[in-house]
Amino acid sequence: MRQVREILRLKYGADMSTREIARRVGVAPSTVRTTLERFAGCGLGWPPPDDVTDSLLEERLFRGSGSKQGHRSHAEPDWAALHREMKRKHVTLLVLWEEYAAQHPDGYRYSRFCELYRGWEGKLSVTMRQTHVAGEKLFVDYAGDTVPVIIDRLTGELREAQIFVAVLGASSFTYARATWTQTLPDWIDAHCRAFAAIGGVPHLLVPDNTKAAVIRACYYDPQVNRTYAEMAAHYDTAILPARPRKPRDKAKVEACVLIVERWLLGRLRHRQFFGLSELNAAIGEMLTALNEHRSIRRLGVTRRQLLEEIDRPALKPLPVEPYVLAEWRLRRVGLDYHVDIDGHFYSVPHRYARCQVDARLTSRTVEIFLKGERIAVHARNSGNGKHTTVPDHMPSSHRRYADWTIERIRREATTIGPAMAMLCEVILEHRPHPEQGFRACMGIVRLVKTFGADRLEAAASRALDIGAKTYGSVKSILDNNLDRQTVAKRADGKAVQHPNIRGARYYH
Repeated sequence: MRQVREILRLKYGADMSTREIARRVGVAPSTVRTTLERFAGCGLGWPPPDDVTDSLLEERLFRGSGSKQGHRSHAEPDWAALHREMKRKHVTLLVLWEEYAAQHPDGYRYSRFCELYRGWEGKLSVTMRQTHVAGEKLFVDYAGDTVPVIIDRLTGELREAQIFVAVLGASSFTYARATWTQTLPDWIDAHCRAFAAIGGVPHLLVPDNTKAAVIRACYYDPQVNRTYAEMAAHYDTAILPARPRKPRDKAKVEACVLIVERWLLGRLRHRQFFGLSELNAAIGEMLTALNEHRSIRRLGVTRRQLLEEIDRPALKPLPVEPYVLAEWRLRRVGLDYHVDIDGHFYSVPHRYARCQVDARLTSRTVEIFLKGERIAVHARNSGNGKHTTVPDHMPSSHRRYADWTIERIRREATTIGPAMAMLCEVILEHRPHPEQGFRACMGIVRLVKTFGADRLEAAASRALDIGAKTYGSVKSILDNNLDRQTVAKRADGKAVQHPNIRGARYYH
């Protein structure tokens, strides 16, 4: 409309000829005449009122200019249904037009069909063009296709390897790595290696809503996996998951996944790999060619050059130590103030029995937290069903009991006297298993606190003489002061004859 207003100004304001106006504006004289005729017939005067905008002037001058007389009517396709079909794999406009033409032979031709569809599609909600700030975002995802890897040379057994992809927003610097799974340990390890390959840390990580990253997807407040969040905190970065079912939020990595699948997997399709390290070595060579030797179309520079010029100054430095994978688990403390971790039991202070705690597991340590406060830490052990107990975690009564061992009982009995040591050995040997006499010996030794060492030694001597091997017998001797009486022995050495004594013949 700028040319239309200039034509009108030169004609009615400067009173120039048609050819002179055409020469100055740069259009054909016929265009000038047509424009002047349309303005004369639109009912507007010169100069037009101030409220006549370009849109209103265009509508008044060219009303009905695009209509065709006598144009035959065609069957109108269902553009919304066709648009949904276009989202399917391998479906193109040509395929849809052929199906349309088969049902409506006198319908639109292919060129008009495509033109009308593009016009309808243009009325849909527009896609916002994302502007990527230097060093701001790292987009991460897994490729949809996998790579077969031979893990047994003899049997030829294959295993599918997953491809992790990360790309910086501003420079499009690309990193890829093969992992066996998409689980949390592989997900975290791939991130740490990506940071090392980039040589810095971006301000934001943009994953999709995979379970390794997001526990509960939400449009407004997604719940990020605790281990993933801890890794981000270690590297001083933040996590901004894409909206559920909105791949355009991470269009950068979606396009990069397509590049990786074509650039890497397409070139490696004829190669056989015997192990994950061999596959990652081949991927590394391909990434070097992609990032350092292949220029980006329309820019004329490589991804590596853009990384050094744009992203590198804005990236955060790497921490001194890399992140060590720590897995969080929710557990409940048992009645015995121990927590079950993979079949091994770790103690916590006894006052936290029955409490729900968080366990942070690394390859070497087990840390137990209650409401953010660490209440116990242990060296990690294998799941052998055993217990790791810190004495300070036990109640005082349990601690006193736990301190008593068979070795300690023998040591305490020896300090009391030889008869006491002999009595304990007899009790331990008399039982089928030494631990079965553990409590009896411990009870007898503890009597020293009540009766003293001399009386207990005498009671032990009398118990040996009469063949008493229980705690109750020794306690009865002391209570009845029998330890102060001597056992009468016959001088001839013969057994005492009495009706109440059965004798050796009875047991035959």
